[in-house]
Amino acid sequence: MALRALKFASLTAAASGIYLYGNKFLDPNDFGVVRVGRAIATVHLRSAERLRELCCSNRGTFIKVGQHLGALDYLLPEEYTRTLKVLHSQAPQSTRQEIEQVIREDLGKEIKELFVSFEDTPLGAASLAQVHKAVLKDGRTVAVKIQHPKVQAQSSKDILLMEVLLLVVKQIFPDFEFMWLVEEAKKNLPLELDFLNEGRNAEKVANMLKNFDFLKVPRIYWDLSTRRVLLMEFMEGGQVNDRAYMERNGINVNEISRNLGKLYSEMIFVNGFVHCDPHPGNVLVKKCPASGKAHIILLDHGLYQVLSESFRMDYCHLWQALIKADMRSVQKYSRQLGAGDLYPLFACMLTARSWESVNRGIDQSPISASEDMEIRSNAATYLPQITQLLNNVPRQMLLLLKTNDLLRGIESALHTRASASSFLNMSRCCIRAVSTYQRSKSHSLYRRAQISLTETLSLWQINLYELFLWLKGSQLGNWVIALLRRIHQLTY
Repeated sequence: MALRALKFASLTAAASGIYLYGNKFLDPNDFGVVRVGRAIATVHLRSAERLRELCCSNRGTFIKVGQHLGALDYLLPEEYTRTLKVLHSQAPQSTRQEIEQVIREDLGKEIKELFVSFEDTPLGAASLAQVHKAVLKDGRTVAVKIQHPKVQAQSSKDILLMEVLLLVVKQIFPDFEFMWLVEEAKKNLPLELDFLNEGRNAEKVANMLKNFDFLKVPRIYWDLSTRRVLLMEFMEGGQVNDRAYMERNGINVNEISRNLGKLYSEMIFVNGFVHCDPHPGNVLVKKCPASGKAHIILLDHGLYQVLSESFRMDYCHLWQALIKADMRSVQKYSRQLGAGDLYPLFACMLTARSWESVNRGIDQSPISASEDMEIRSNAATYLPQITQLLNNVPRQMLLLLKTNDLLRGIESALHTRASASSFLNMSRCCIRAVSTYQRSKSHSLYRRAQISLTETLSLWQINLYELFLWLKGSQLGNWVIALLRRIHQLTY
């Protein structure tokens, strides 16, 4: 409501403030829309900066929530998301003395007893921990993830404080429905604070996706790991959204984007075990000197979402419907996922496309700057409906929405957003997932064979379509098309 009122006031002032100076020339600063727009943006920016400062001062859980808000591109003004995204890579750091204390308490030894060298400056600092590069006595280079010392004690108090603050805000603005943030923090924070759980997640996903030779997950050294200290194989590379780094190192940007899409489609649709924090600091890329292949390095495995089978199947069917522009099925499966009559808004939130693009087919054309602006503008207008949706959908959907937004941010930075290959990979995974589910529920050998045949034919259709797109965009394809046209002209 607050954002909607603010937007209405700014538009009203803008409409009344436009005038011509002396009827001779135009000065952009003389237009009310420019002056008021600049004022509104400044208010948003100042509020966002104060919120960021609050998160940095209180640290821990507050930074975690700030990071979550920074990913809500479909919900908050750009000044907020741009300002809060900084928390992903520039969170406050613990001192050397605090780090030594945690290692001493958890491993029973001093840093100099465990490592030949230990870099004081962390490789990165996040909301709950920071990572240092070190070398063990046996010569292995490792990454040491160390929890901020006060996070465990303060987390429950911080969650209670946020709950009280949100309840107060809700009394002032009844449309403000963000209690799900507190509910998610209560559920996920204890898991993220247990680094042994993070280590188990890392090993599980590495084994689950071992068929992807481009994926690298750091090995865990269990003998020197505790709930607050995690020792891992050291891996380095450029951030996945750093297009300039990839170009300098001869890494194919489209290949990275395509492989990242494969990775997450497999996790979401096929396995239902999803790494839910793919911000650029957690996804690195590096070219292997020996093979020349580009690797995707997946870090920070503390936050995973386990999808139930029924939810995963509905989500598969929904994305298949969105890709095919099957509006009847979009409505059906959106309703089954809790969207109710707000299913058009739900489809737009999932795809970050306008309702017109959803009806036309989200794979028909890439998103334009005007469409992106339209989506951001409508986010403020539909704030009450968006918050209602977030309260109604299954809790499993919340982290998927966050994950979708982070992945879209990466694609936008790489200029690969809404590419046809990403939708084709999603289609493949949806077909495989649904077929596997159907076979598991069938007791008839004939029916299982029928399902497998249908699956094979559907996958072949996608392969042929992908080949067609490749030929269409290649020099060979253009030559073949020109030759066919020439033959056609000679024939007729």
